[in-house]
Amino acid sequence: MATLNQPSNVVSLRGNGAKNSDTAIERLQSVTASDMAAVNETILDRMQSPVSLIPELAGHLISSGGKRLRPMLTLASGKLIGYEGTRHIGLATAVEFIHTATLLHDDVVDESTLRRGKTTANLIWGNQPSVLVGDFLFSRAFELMVGSDSLRVLKILSNASSVITEGEVLQLTTANDLSTSEEKYLEVITAKTAVLFAAACEVVGVVADRDEAVIGALEAYGRNLGIAFQLIDDAIDYASQGATMGKNAGDDFREGKITLPVILAYRRGDDDEREFWKRTMQAVRQTDGDLKTALDILTKHDTLSATIDRARHYGAMAKDALAIFKDNEAKSAMLDVVDFCIDRAY
Repeated sequence: MATLNQPSNVVSLRGNGAKNSDTAIERLQSVTASDMAAVNETILDRMQSPVSLIPELAGHLISSGGKRLRPMLTLASGKLIGYEGTRHIGLATAVEFIHTATLLHDDVVDESTLRRGKTTANLIWGNQPSVLVGDFLFSRAFELMVGSDSLRVLKILSNASSVITEGEVLQLTTANDLSTSEEKYLEVITAKTAVLFAAACEVVGVVADRDEAVIGALEAYGRNLGIAFQLIDDAIDYASQGATMGKNAGDDFREGKITLPVILAYRRGDDDEREFWKRTMQAVRQTDGDLKTALDILTKHDTLSATIDRARHYGAMAKDALAIFKDNEAKSAMLDVVDFCIDRAY
């Protein structure tokens, strides 16, 4: 059960038996190390431009300490199915560029000031350069997709790019809307997060020319992992220190984003609590003590714990999707990374 940590206005989520998440991500890094070195070289090569601001701004985010989870999943998927080609290197790079471009755009839309513990590019260089460099990275990603020589891969990744944008727009339409259902929320996070996780894994099965059962299993693993990942992100926006998660704690609350912890708290609350959410999230009229009050209400109704429980459900489905594959080092690492994504809440 969540407990209130009043001095810092954050909730501490404690659990028993949580795995060492650092070890889990290190195992994935170890499995993909040689291929990841090639991806990093490709990233550096493809983000270059005679317009010096482009690599400078892109490099600010790309080199800011992100774990490169999505491209590592592409590479691990290749190891899982025994792919011996090289086309997954370009595809992993494309996945990272798509992800980085969406982060640049998101920070502009959300007016964010902190990303991965560093000042956001839009705060340093302004909104226009951040959006345009994001567009540049999207273009580079499409060049890499074409280089895969697979129309199906191009369709998967280009569709993922468009669905991500649709998800972000859909999130804008649900912002400040306390009538948002859990189903609509899941639609948003599937589009804005899980689709790229799914595509990152699925495309390897395509370029490796595996059968539809393998391709479908890779897609299901990535999609369910992505949903679990975003559920945890939305919980730790309230539950973790800003220094720990690399962004400001409570950003979703201040921006009036309707995420699952709030959806559940609004549904479970009394009339006074619903009026509080209407003022702070719908009208976005907030005072200094409102974040603490929000945390008290979330704690009272166990909505952070409920959000994490749902993440565990999708995590279990991600693991189940790997059941058709033979045991190997990559499979073990991909199973453990599910726990890593969930254990971030602890």
